[in-house]
Amino acid sequence: MKAVRFHEYGDPDVLRYEDVEQPVPGAGEVRIRVAATSFNPVEGNIRAGRMQGPIPVALPHTPGIDIAGTIDALGDGVTGLAVGDRVIGALPLASRGAAAEYVIAPAAILAAAPASVPLADAAGLPLVGLTAWQALFEHANLTAGQRLLINGAGGVVGGYAVQLAKNAGAYVIATTGAGSAEQAEAAGADEIHGPGLPELAEPVDVVLNLAPVDPEQLAATAGLIRDGGVAVNTTVWMPAPTDEARGVRGINLFFHPDAEQLTQLVTLLDSGVLRLGPTRRVPLADLSQVHTETLTAPITGKVVVLVSPES
Repeated sequence: MKAVRFHEYGDPDVLRYEDVEQPVPGAGEVRIRVAATSFNPVEGNIRAGRMQGPIPVALPHTPGIDIAGTIDALGDGVTGLAVGDRVIGALPLASRGAAAEYVIAPAAILAAAPASVPLADAAGLPLVGLTAWQALFEHANLTAGQRLLINGAGGVVGGYAVQLAKNAGAYVIATTGAGSAEQAEAAGADEIHGPGLPELAEPVDVVLNLAPVDPEQLAATAGLIRDGGVAVNTTVWMPAPTDEARGVRGINLFFHPDAEQLTQLVTLLDSGVLRLGPTRRVPLADLSQVHTETLTAPITGKVVVLVSPES
């Protein structure tokens, strides 16, 4: 089969489009014929060798955390899934990835693919959707009536976070870059501010930081949070802000696969409550070009990496 792999850490030119052996599923695993994977910025950091501590991958490594595809083989002990099922999932961060024609995945992390969007486009949902879900509901315990500030709301994760928070009944305040205010508005944010610390009429219950801001600015967001509130930070190379005297908790978020949460996201997508953000498709053989783009500017929207031409 064809796959993209890197045999050593480095710049995007270490990515090779090459022939590799087709994998065989073990106990509790399935093999998926991949329709598409997607590009997530963390994968550029993994390829460059900047994440060897928290995400120790084995070389040669195939990137591609997100999966959308069709099950074509079952390992021993797999129940509840069948050959031919269309599924999506997000692999554990250190696993061999889905930038390949076939990938092995633990059966327990998979959800049925949404029916309302093309299978390939659904590859753009798992990691970013789960990151937003886990930040809001697993860590911040967001509830109706609470006030939420999302720093970096114009990005892909931010777009899902705004939609999920509004669906939960929260009041959402967004900060965005100069070119992404429209995305936050389309997602349903109640207030939209430019980059930097906004002037708020009253404190918020939760701050969700999705942007690589200066450490001093991130620390200052603790002052925007009410006593007993929480800050959730996805830029884990900087510590989440805390204020022990006022009971403000800081949580650094690492996404984890979760089939139940992903199933809830699919249900919201198919019911029209959740919308996919802007999506661009590129062929698997051009994945290194996507990595190269990120060296000069952040990518806008979601890049889906098309593996199966009929998807």
